[in-house]
Amino acid sequence: MRTGTRIITMDEQTTLIRLFSWLSPAFPIGGFAYSQGLETAVADGRVGDGGQLSDWIGGQLHRGSLRTDAYFLAIAARAVTTCDWTALAEANQLCLALQISAERDKETREQAQSFLDAASAWPTSTPKELSAVFERPMALPIAFGATAGLHRVSPGAAIAGFANSAVAQQISVGVRLIPLGQTAGLAVQAGLEAKIAQLSTEALSAQLTDISGLSYGTDIASQKHEDLRVRIFRS
Repeated sequence: MRTGTRIITMDEQTTLIRLFSWLSPAFPIGGFAYSQGLETAVADGRVGDGGQLSDWIGGQLHRGSLRTDAYFLAIAARAVTTCDWTALAEANQLCLALQISAERDKETREQAQSFLDAASAWPTSTPKELSAVFERPMALPIAFGATAGLHRVSPGAAIAGFANSAVAQQISVGVRLIPLGQTAGLAVQAGLEAKIAQLSTEALSAQLTDISGLSYGTDIASQKHEDLRVRIFRS
C-alpha cells in the first residue's frame, strides 16, 4: 500500500489493523464504564459545556493522567523491544503506585487484565520473562505498551492511538453526562488532535525520571467520586 512517497508493507498493515482492533470501543476491556473523575466534575458544575470539557481533557494531556499513561506506554513498549525486563517491571510498579485513588487503581488493574485476556486472541511467541510479568497485576498502559512491543506495533502509532482512544472515551462520558451533542463532542475531539500528536511525539523518548504530574483538579475529582450519591460510572 502506497501513501505519499512511502510504501506501507503488508506487515505494517497487519500491525496497524491489529492496533485498530485493540483500540476499538468493542474491545472487551470495559472502558465505557469509567469516567476517571469526570463524572464528579460534571456533578460539581465545573464541566458543563464543550469548551470546559476540552479544557478538562487538555489539562490531562498536558500534565495529567493521559500524559503519564502515554509515557508509561512508551517506556513499556521500549522495554519489551529491548528485552529489558527489569525496566518493564519497575515501570509497572511505579505506574500502579501512582494511581491516585482506590477506584483508579482497580480500574487500571481490571482493564489491564481484560486487555491481556482479549489480546490473547492474537497468539505470539512470548519470552518467559515477559510471561512472568504478565502473570502479575499490571497497569493498563503498561500492559498495552508491552503487548504493542511484543507484536512489533509502531511505538508512535501505539501511543497516538491509545491517547486518542482515551480522549474519545472522556468525550463519550461528557456527551452522556453534560449532556453534549454528538457534533459538539466531535468538535472537542478535533480540537484536541494537535495536543494528542504533540504528546505522542514527546512520549517516544520518555524515561521513568520524566514521570510527573500536576493535575490536582482531576485527582481530587477522582477521589471524591466514590462519595457521589448517584453514580453512573465506576470511577
